[in-house]
Amino acid sequence: MGIPAPPPVGDTALKPGTFDGQTVFITGAGTGLGKAIASEFARLGASIVIASRKLEHRQAGEDAMKALGAEVLTVECDIRDPDAIAAAFDAAAERFGLPNVLVNNAAANFPVPAEDMSPNAWRTVVDITLNGTFFCAREFGRRHLDAGTPASIINIGATYAWTGGPGFAHSAAAKAGVKNLTESLAVEWGPSGIQVNCLVPGLMPHEDMTGDIQENLARTHGGPNKWDLCQPAMRVGERQELGWAATFLASPYGRFISGHTLVVDGANWQRRSLTNPAVVPIREQMGKPPFEM
Repeated sequence: MGIPAPPPVGDTALKPGTFDGQTVFITGAGTGLGKAIASEFARLGASIVIASRKLEHRQAGEDAMKALGAEVLTVECDIRDPDAIAAAFDAAAERFGLPNVLVNNAAANFPVPAEDMSPNAWRTVVDITLNGTFFCAREFGRRHLDAGTPASIINIGATYAWTGGPGFAHSAAAKAGVKNLTESLAVEWGPSGIQVNCLVPGLMPHEDMTGDIQENLARTHGGPNKWDLCQPAMRVGERQELGWAATFLASPYGRFISGHTLVVDGANWQRRSLTNPAVVPIREQMGKPPFEM
């Protein structure tokens, strides 16, 4: 039977207009889970700022927000560059005023055995996923500290921040940093009214899933038609379920929750077998030949 399916896209648990007059700044919100989060804030009245490097992603996000009747601004931004981040927040403030909510959604990830990983691959993923999250939070936090206004930050994490991520050492290390950063900033900035949380998605199929990740899922989980059978909930997540969690955390009803990492994955990351399955090396799971220098 599993966990029941969620309400349809468009349903909201919070009151209509919960975010009227507020602005939500979301990185990487043109597609995938970022767009799903932005959509739920938009449905509740928020103005949306989408920060992304790619024009086609910004356009896709803008079209989606306008279809929901939301005010939207898109800004080109490489979150590895603090000056670009400052310029993006300047543009947001000029259009809507200082954003009330920041969602650090943008990240980089691809599966690779650690021995095959180039120094540049390591640096790129850590730079976007961890450094970019900090640089955006820092810019947002400094502006609210200076203005003396309350705010909410939601960082997007991953369950391998706790468990480690074989095949994803770069991303797992970076996401562990994001989780710790969330906890540190929540304590530092709480006295000034800034709430900081982390939101972790489970398997929620979307268009941003790269081909190599989809291939690995198909190889190890039997393909999309069998992914449900690999989840304790007996189904994968729907992307709006992550958006609903985000809107709750940033709403007036979730403000006493801070420094917390909320996992939205139907308990999948806590699953254990009664007996340990045979160990299959990561290279074999990825269909790669034995390593050679």
